[in-house]
Amino acid sequence: MLDAKVVGLVIQQYREQRGLSQEVVSGLAGIGRTHLSAIERGERKPTLETFFRLSEALNIKPSELMAMIEEAL
Repeated sequence: MLDAKVVGLVIQQYREQRGLSQEVVSGLAGIGRTHLSAIERGERKPTLETFFRLSEALNIKPSELMAMIEEAL
């Protein structure tokens, strides 16, 4: 089962490692900063479209980001 908190944590950790703010990533992904914040806190699960947008904004392949999530699970 996909845990929203793990998904959010992985996205947040990767974003922070890249030195990017929520404002920058959400802008590049075309989503609201509060939406990204809710995803990172595990309150919302990203849709497939949003997941792809976030991976593009973070400059990582969606498959690589998903592998990081799978590893964390």
